[in-house]
Amino acid sequence: MKKALITAAVLALGLPAFAQQQQQEAKPLAPGREALAIPYEKYSLPNGMEVILAQDKKLPVVAVNVWYHVGAYNEQPGRTGFAHLFEHMMFQGSKHVPDDVHIAMLEQLGANDLNGTTNYDRTNYFETVPTNHLATALWLESDRMGFLLDALDEKKLRTQQEVVKNERRQGVETRPYGLAQEKLWKALFPAPHPYHGKVIGSMADLDAATVEDVKAFFRTWYAPANATLAVVGDFDPQEARALIEKYFGTLPSGPKPVKPTVAPVKISHEKVIRHDETVGTLPQVTMAWLTPPYFTEQDATADMLANALATGKSSRLYKRLVLEKGLAQSVSSTELSLGAQSVFFIEATARPGVSSDALVQEIDAVLEEVRRGGITQQELDRARTRFETQMLAGLQSVGGFGGKADVLQSYNHYTGDPGYLDEDLGRYDSVTAERVRDFAREYLEPNARVVLHAVPAQKGPISAAKETH
Repeated sequence: MKKALITAAVLALGLPAFAQQQQQEAKPLAPGREALAIPYEKYSLPNGMEVILAQDKKLPVVAVNVWYHVGAYNEQPGRTGFAHLFEHMMFQGSKHVPDDVHIAMLEQLGANDLNGTTNYDRTNYFETVPTNHLATALWLESDRMGFLLDALDEKKLRTQQEVVKNERRQGVETRPYGLAQEKLWKALFPAPHPYHGKVIGSMADLDAATVEDVKAFFRTWYAPANATLAVVGDFDPQEARALIEKYFGTLPSGPKPVKPTVAPVKISHEKVIRHDETVGTLPQVTMAWLTPPYFTEQDATADMLANALATGKSSRLYKRLVLEKGLAQSVSSTELSLGAQSVFFIEATARPGVSSDALVQEIDAVLEEVRRGGITQQELDRARTRFETQMLAGLQSVGGFGGKADVLQSYNHYTGDPGYLDEDLGRYDSVTAERVRDFAREYLEPNARVVLHAVPAQKGPISAAKETH
């Protein structure tokens, strides 16, 4: 979930004795931004599980959103894909919930925005239910947190391994440019960096996983002390706290696991990958640079630059490559914000008869313009407006991916403060055309990138990968 808008008004609600520790309430927003407030309250249970409560009575629904602070970053070499595998396992039944009925039970109650997702930094599970079914949603989440392993056996594991392997075939191996993009990512983060490879893992590691391997991973990373529960919507706070204590407070938990410490990756020479594309039918170029982590000042600057480069028909790359030169049928740019290091991407797909090298030449010409003179104030204002509009659109719902519950969770996960709104918006307020120029000069150097040419094979084979220095 990208960049959030959260609160800061205080909910003056008393907490029962079990939750007095680590209580945190929202702080006031800066003048002029009070309308963006999402009042929230944060506290911890004795077993270490964090709880975030935020009332929103506009609709008679409530979002239940659980984040486990584990993703592909927390996996060990040879044991990739475990975080994503559990995204599947968590829907397959637990001690008191029969196999494959978790989703059906929620849907029968009228739930929507029901899903789970995994990325490099975290795994989350969420659903939005009618207010009167909050207790059922909390019970279901607590049962799979506390009693999943009671129902996990060899047969269930093997079934989900095959499901995930098929998902990998569809999402990576038979997807246009999928294997090429995996090569690019591995070149950005060489092994043994925990970002190496896809979140979904490798076929070999998925095949090698044993029941004991998987159980050990769950015991370490799915403990209450490594989880945060957010409840957002139309609910009674006292009732919600009592239900949370009833269903989660008695779950045992060990110490919060230690997050791996990994030195930042540095690219000191351009890496060029030339890939024989067998699925996509047109040449595609992807450029990628390593940039500072999520929620840093430079990360916000990168967002603004990516927007100015390739969002909308007036953006620089779209105008040059698509409208003026007619070289590309599509072009995009994005800052993929991650906890350890982020990645700045530019991707362009050629029109028939255009080479990938021609795309690189024109992209480099646009980037050099930015390095010399930055972007205009008009481009900056347009990018900032798009960003704020996107943020506000996400906050129209209490649940789902990118809704209010997810926003609170994202700030809490990456900064420890659910009310990080002012600081986050301040990063974007401070971006200037000069800062964009300086960012391009410092981080988007030609010698600090990976360039992927994914070209459909024609007469002769192209070497699978080579690097130029």
